[in-house]
Amino acid sequence: MSKIIASAGIRGAHRIVEQAHKKFDEALDKFGGNHEVAFPNTGYYLPVIYGILGYPVKKIDDIGWVLNRCDALLPPLVKENHYLPYLGPALDAGMATFFAEECIEAIRYIEDPDYYQPGEEPSEERLWLGAADDVILRKRGVEFVDGTAPGFAAILGAAPDIETAKKISIQLQERNLYVFMSSHSTDGKTFSEQLKEADVQIGWPTRLVPFGYDVSATVFAAGFATRAALSFGGIEPGDFRKILIYNKDRIFAFALTFGQVTDEWYANGLGAVNYGFPVIADTPIPQILPTGVCTYEHVVSDIPHEEMVEKAAEVRGLKVTIDKVPIPLTYGPAFEGERVRKGDVFLEMGGGRTLAVEYVTSVEMDQLKDGNIEVVGPDIKDIKEGDKLPLAIRVEVAGRKMQADFEPILERQIHHLVNYAQGLMHIGQRDITWIRVSKSAVEKGFTLADIGKILHAKLHGDFGTIFDKLQVKLYTKEEDVQEHLKIARGLYRQRDERIEGMTDEDVDLFYSCTLCQSFAPNHVCVVTPERTGLCGAYSWLDCRASNEINPTGPNQPIEKGEIIDPVLGQWTGVNEFVFKASRGNIEKYSAYSILNEPMTSCGCFECIAAVAPMCNGVMTVDRDFNGMTPAGMKFTTLAGTVGGGLITPGFVGHSKLYISSKKFLKAEGGLKRLVWMPKHLKEEIRERFEKRAAEEGIPDLLDRIADETVGTTEEEIYPFLEEKKHPALTMDPIM
Repeated sequence: MSKIIASAGIRGAHRIVEQAHKKFDEALDKFGGNHEVAFPNTGYYLPVIYGILGYPVKKIDDIGWVLNRCDALLPPLVKENHYLPYLGPALDAGMATFFAEECIEAIRYIEDPDYYQPGEEPSEERLWLGAADDVILRKRGVEFVDGTAPGFAAILGAAPDIETAKKISIQLQERNLYVFMSSHSTDGKTFSEQLKEADVQIGWPTRLVPFGYDVSATVFAAGFATRAALSFGGIEPGDFRKILIYNKDRIFAFALTFGQVTDEWYANGLGAVNYGFPVIADTPIPQILPTGVCTYEHVVSDIPHEEMVEKAAEVRGLKVTIDKVPIPLTYGPAFEGERVRKGDVFLEMGGGRTLAVEYVTSVEMDQLKDGNIEVVGPDIKDIKEGDKLPLAIRVEVAGRKMQADFEPILERQIHHLVNYAQGLMHIGQRDITWIRVSKSAVEKGFTLADIGKILHAKLHGDFGTIFDKLQVKLYTKEEDVQEHLKIARGLYRQRDERIEGMTDEDVDLFYSCTLCQSFAPNHVCVVTPERTGLCGAYSWLDCRASNEINPTGPNQPIEKGEIIDPVLGQWTGVNEFVFKASRGNIEKYSAYSILNEPMTSCGCFECIAAVAPMCNGVMTVDRDFNGMTPAGMKFTTLAGTVGGGLITPGFVGHSKLYISSKKFLKAEGGLKRLVWMPKHLKEEIRERFEKRAAEEGIPDLLDRIADETVGTTEEEIYPFLEEKKHPALTMDPIM
């Protein structure tokens, strides 16, 4: 290996560990050894340390133990001409670097709680986001599961100029990668600040994440990768070999360095190589070209800026399909989270400002012309900046294999596909659509017809096997939109009634969903008419349609077989399928129980239910609630207990829609057991819930259920349940 990289990296590791010792001593004197240590709202302590060493850092005293391990890992300082025949000592220095940097950053959270901006986006006052909380991890983790985000680029330093930074960020976004930015260059500049100066939206929604100003913030990228393995891979803390292999094989990440590479950067690069993440530099630093730990080369240098992203993809072994659609805007999933803010809006449609609706409908083959796109009414050229228009998007499809059940599958794609265009913002679906068009998009030549071009190109590309022709009509006159709103609502009603009237007893087939097995290998979701996928995205009809579209895909038919227990929800065929699909790890589970072999969870669940024994019931919490729950844990900690394909009696992941199902925890008494949920969730599901509660003879049940305004412990909510005469208190003991 390179003598220079080894000596510089080891030297940088010594400096970082020395800095961590100094910060530890200062924190110990100022705050005391029992002061709590944590990255906010995470269930993984300091994740690299916890994942690799299996050691939970909970207080300042625990940092001393970690730093002793760092000292033991650090190889002696070596001269630049000293030859190291293998990577081992240098890799140890890289891992010690990450451990020490987590300690430094954890102490920073204590010393300066306002240094990092919590949440998904920076504020005007605070640019750096720091460690991602577990809500962000699980939300973004879905994108790594479904392939829309194959990996990330960790950027250190700053590009030579703002325009280069902007071009490279777009190239990375076009490849659907996240961009994790840290460390200032030797002249104090950062890539994040360059993008902000170029008026590029940064934050988790656009996948351009400004972790921090200092080189120690680089460890947040390693922490994210470690937590992905723990959360979605079902790997136990301390099993460092599996964590590192998991990242090498599944997370296609790499580091890009800009400008002079310092000793500390070398040390972080060695840390990245442990994970199988190579380093690509724009300066002529020494290279490590032989393969070994990484898939291909470890360090590649002196790459021109216009070639860096392509070279990084090659070295990492990343196969990327870049979406090309015939519109004047940059296009790709990385732009889905982009927001068009009020001051940037040229045109707004829907969102309560005007009527807006979108729908897909099947027609006969001779009723449409493939690729025909019409705008009926005013288009961009006919309006002025700041105007609002009503909008109806009617997508007509025809084909020999097309079925009515496929319509909502295609319709659901409109949200994502329109959002992938840089400069467009699409929120909602059906008749609550809201679209904003930015000034920059109009300056580049965007017209409303381009929405039709997007849908024609992408739906054909992704779902062309189920239809032969597709045309799009966009209406922007009030009377036309009113007419199509009426047509669309009729279709929506028919679809909802089709699934609402179905029961699990009506069908002989259920469907699997193994989409999340790339992150949770043991997890198998069984979707039934009355139990939607736990992520909330797949109903039984959706899975059936998906299977017909892609017979070898993640949604496979499951023969129910003989009924074993109708109350628990167990069938012979389901158990046989689960055993095979989980590779023999899960023998059986119950579809309707939280206590008796509940269903596995991957980590993408909308909600988690947990037994509340003192209240003789269950509570549930959704991922948008950040507070404490009567289970004594926040959502993030609960998710760590339930996720990864585990069966955990007393806990189960589920969708929001399942709460109002007749099969909701049927084995434990169903809806009447529910004693607590967040207030916003109660309001979100109120209409469906009250309908179900009325069927149970308790129409006011929702108002008898406690929420965080009543309390967040069982002791706090019990008197409320007594006062409201909640039925759970008079039921048989749940445990």
